Amino acid sequence: MNSTNIAARAESASKIYGSGENEVRALDNVSVSFERGKFSAIMGPSGSGKSTLMHCVAGLDALTSGKVFIGETDLSELSDKEITKLRREKVGFVFQSFNLIPTLNAYENITLPLSLGKKLGDEAWIKQVIDTISLNDRLNHRPSELSGGQQQRVAVARALATQPEIIFADEPTGNLDSKSGSDILKFMRRAVTDLKQTIVMVTHDAVSASYADHIVFLADGKIAGEMTQPTPDKVLDYLKHLGE
Repeated sequence: MNSTNIAARAESASKIYGSGENEVRALDNVSVSFERGKFSAIMGPSGSGKSTLMHCVAGLDALTSGKVFIGETDLSELSDKEITKLRREKVGFVFQSFNLIPTLNAYENITLPLSLGKKLGDEAWIKQVIDTISLNDRLNHRPSELSGGQQQRVAVARALATQPEIIFADEPTGNLDSKSGSDILKFMRRAVTDLKQTIVMVTHDAVSASYADHIVFLADGKIAGEMTQPTPDKVLDYLKHLGE
């Protein structure tokens, strides 16, 4: 695969906690790539290292050994300040807890990363994102006046607002009912298909993963396999094979 098509990658990535008898290898020599303009999912049994992999590739945590890249940028060569700047300008995040600022309205939350970077952003792009999440009539409402599904849509729109190179989503539908979760997944799918974004999502749910183009399966901190064109049944069968 041409390296220009890679939004993020890990090379021989290991993350070790503790030492001696207490050593835990959360990641064990993992090499994986995530393609631009694709929706990728990371799956595996509890404790398989899927969230650790996402946090390390996203620059939220440091590896014990190996390298991670966002585009062509080697994160191990950056200072803490430079990593913070890169995360703000090139990376979007969506978490299970919505992480909205309660005193800001929906529009202010969506544009917060731009405000922090003292940038105006692309107005046409922001309008397109807001139109896509169908929240035009709720933009002046604070998080407490929005449903859980609406709050998560605001959180996804915030991740998109800066037109990041890549968005990382950690169990983004974990706190939502099935209808709201489905709406979020459809929106994320549209963000990739229509808005040409790149999304990497950690999930334990086969239906959620079936929205992705590509799934990476982890087990015991290692890559256990990959799948393209997933369906819920194919994913469930594979997870049984992994002992999920």
